[in-house]
Amino acid sequence: MDTGQRPIEGRLAVVEDDPVLLDQLVWALKGKFEVHGAQDATEGLKLAELDPDVYLLDLRLPPSGEVEEGLGLLQAIRQLQPDATVVVMTAEAERRWALKAVELGAFDFFRKPFEKSELLLVLGRALERHRILAENRALKEEVFKRGSYGGLVGESPGMRALFAAIEKVAPTDATVLVTGESGTGKELVAEAIHRRSSRREGPFVAVNSSALTETLAESELFGHERGAFTGAVASRPGRFEMAHGGTLFLDEVATLSPAVQAKLLRVLERHDFERVGGTKTIHVDIRLVAATNEDLERRVAAGTFRNDLFYRLNTVILRIPPLRERCEDIPLLVDFFAARAAERHGGRPKTFSPGTFETLGRHPFRGNVRELEHLVEMLTLMVESDTIGPEHLPGTLGRAGGSHEPPQPGPAAADLPLAESVGRFERELVSQAITRAGGVKARAAEALGLDANQMKYLCRKYRF
Repeated sequence: MDTGQRPIEGRLAVVEDDPVLLDQLVWALKGKFEVHGAQDATEGLKLAELDPDVYLLDLRLPPSGEVEEGLGLLQAIRQLQPDATVVVMTAEAERRWALKAVELGAFDFFRKPFEKSELLLVLGRALERHRILAENRALKEEVFKRGSYGGLVGESPGMRALFAAIEKVAPTDATVLVTGESGTGKELVAEAIHRRSSRREGPFVAVNSSALTETLAESELFGHERGAFTGAVASRPGRFEMAHGGTLFLDEVATLSPAVQAKLLRVLERHDFERVGGTKTIHVDIRLVAATNEDLERRVAAGTFRNDLFYRLNTVILRIPPLRERCEDIPLLVDFFAARAAERHGGRPKTFSPGTFETLGRHPFRGNVRELEHLVEMLTLMVESDTIGPEHLPGTLGRAGGSHEPPQPGPAAADLPLAESVGRFERELVSQAITRAGGVKARAAEALGLDANQMKYLCRKYRF
């Protein structure tokens, strides 16, 4: 039977030392909230055990009756529940304390004496904020379950631990050192940290230190003034300036020269530098994420990397496991890359047989995820069948196939790295398609499922 009562929309914890006012609040709110009351900070903190959706706090609480009691309770609640939604009540003349409470994490405030309509409006907004945060948390959990996290893919214990560590460190401003072998996805980790930080609206600037010559590294990172060196026809900002207000990702940091290491240390400690050839001090606000595939401690011991810079960089270390340590992620990665390749080149994603996954799981993948991605893209492009089996794999990955299967590289390929084996496989596949098409490359392209530009690229690459 319909009683005419509206359903309760949320759980509210009210902390107010005046028993009359507390009763009024409970009476005014009980139709909308499940209300639990307390009259001092100690009892108010116990209400956190009920996991309220919203807290409503007076700032002047016993035993002192001073504002510090309410502010202290606000901070204690936020320590227990960092996402807690808190609304504070203040007297008419205490606006500065209300603003202080917002500084400490309160969602909103209103002044006493209150109007019921104003109170319901503020608490309704607070409840909506709580719901949005809860939905976001649920979405993150669902993302973890699906095994995809900000461009990173995996559901193995090692990757789940990495995702959790990113989630924990991202909201801080700590310097992060990402370690892992080449091809594991260090830049993706840096991007995930940036997107989940308070700097997400600022720039994300990535620099591959190993691609910079020693003479140009300082100019690239810190900029230069006009005439600083031959060819410097105009002043130019460096990557640190470009990253102001955001995140700078410095990959292969171990390759930096001693001079650039010294300047980098200064920026991290003082947040300022001068451009090459300049005298003006430039201040920057950046968060640094560095990465390396080398053992920096060994570099320090060898005297090629500064000890003080090493300890400045390794505030937080995140290690990405190599693919051979998380073979259980290979099916998920293959499906992800196959779908992306199909979208990029047009067509339907290929299906990979269980036997293919078994074969891939036995491969060491020294090139890690990048190597697997290139392999999947090549197979998506080159294999006509909708299902890819072990016999389609190149080199030491494949098995002998029948006369109707795509060609396999010769026996010598067993001693070659996968990239070279893939190249041989690709060349033979295109060569045989052209032969079967009577030398008509357009017909060969159609048989391989390639467009004209893709076929032209492969013919130039292999000089057909």
